[in-house]
Amino acid sequence: MRKVTLGLVGGGTVGGGVFQAIKRNGKLIASRLGLRLEIAKVAVRNPGKGRAVAIPSAVLTTDWKAVVADPKIDIIVELIGGTTTARQITIAALKAGKPVVTANKALLSAHGEELFETARLHGANLYYEASVAGGIPIIKILRESLIGNRISHLYGIVNGTCNYILSRMRDKGEDFDFVLSEAQRLGYAEAEPSLDVDGYDAQHKTGILASLAHGFWVNPRTIHVEGIRHISQLDIQFADQLGYVIKQLGVVKQPAPAKNKPRSKNGFQPIQVSVYPALIAKSHVLASMNDVFNAVFIKGDIVGDTLYCGHGAGQDATASAVLSDLADAALDLKFGTANRVPPFVPHEREGWVTPLDDIVCRYYLRLNVVDRPGTFARIANLLGAAKIGISSIIQPEGHQGKSVPVILMIHDAPNRAMTAALKKISQLDVVKGNPVMIRVEQFD
Repeated sequence: MRKVTLGLVGGGTVGGGVFQAIKRNGKLIASRLGLRLEIAKVAVRNPGKGRAVAIPSAVLTTDWKAVVADPKIDIIVELIGGTTTARQITIAALKAGKPVVTANKALLSAHGEELFETARLHGANLYYEASVAGGIPIIKILRESLIGNRISHLYGIVNGTCNYILSRMRDKGEDFDFVLSEAQRLGYAEAEPSLDVDGYDAQHKTGILASLAHGFWVNPRTIHVEGIRHISQLDIQFADQLGYVIKQLGVVKQPAPAKNKPRSKNGFQPIQVSVYPALIAKSHVLASMNDVFNAVFIKGDIVGDTLYCGHGAGQDATASAVLSDLADAALDLKFGTANRVPPFVPHEREGWVTPLDDIVCRYYLRLNVVDRPGTFARIANLLGAAKIGISSIIQPEGHQGKSVPVILMIHDAPNRAMTAALKKISQLDVVKGNPVMIRVEQFD
């Protein structure tokens, strides 16, 4: 049986998981591929470091350059994370004509366009199934399974930490800070959690999905990002009363055409690419995706609504996605195929991301206000002047003190108008503290 030799760069959680998975299921993989995967070298920073998965010292090295340059190694697997050394490794391997498998969403977000172009110029290929949603084969689904569809809507719960925090706040009635500390204790959140809770991890992943779904590279700087630190137990409770749950979403969709806004030269609409917490109806299937699970909801013009869910992170889920890419890379080598489906579609390269200010949607608005006559009239006048309509108002009883919460559900309004009105509302002397605005997603 033909052997395909692998060089791993990184022997940590994911690298150890891949090593362990090949050791465990190598014969099964070989029987399905007609190829045997063999790990020849594992480049690590510190060979003497204790590891959860024991890797034989005979295959360990500190010299990733020698691993990449070794003519006996067929495929490079980049699993070190970061965007500096990881970029050097990936570029060097692609220039040598070697396929690269990576789980590095930050690398793809920062340098994806350059990496794909390097792969094209040197007849190599870049595989990245493990970069988004771990054990969910969402990259393959977008690139291959839905190849006959135009994707109008994509909504992703792609950060397990945020999903765990929001789920527990709802189910246990606990505050954000307490749940975050529990997530850190359980290993669901890092000691420095900003990458997760401020939305940047989801930004990386959402940009990759948007690029695949719409055939042009989405610059991460064009993606609007909001985290979940401002979500309080009050918001969770009021959302529940109104028939909603709050989820952190990566949103990729074709918005309704705005007046006096140009269309792209090739006739395609611009797309919205955003990351933010949103109210979604309890009846929607995404509302039931809880704890650390990931889920991606996709609407195609032919297939209709589809949902993909599973474990989005962790050693085994990520290793499973890496194995999928290794299988594809090995088969491509066997049959001499450099690139079966291109990551970007030439006729869609002129697409662009529309500014969030141009997006129209509904809103949940929570204000802390002074409870006296005329307060609401002043708020309503500012919204009315901005041509923003109110669909419902809740002023719950039982709240005492210098200010009380008021919840407003807002009709469809442009984000630009809403943020401008909210700035004026926050300056009113009857409004105390910072207003909380959460978008409402309707999936249509």
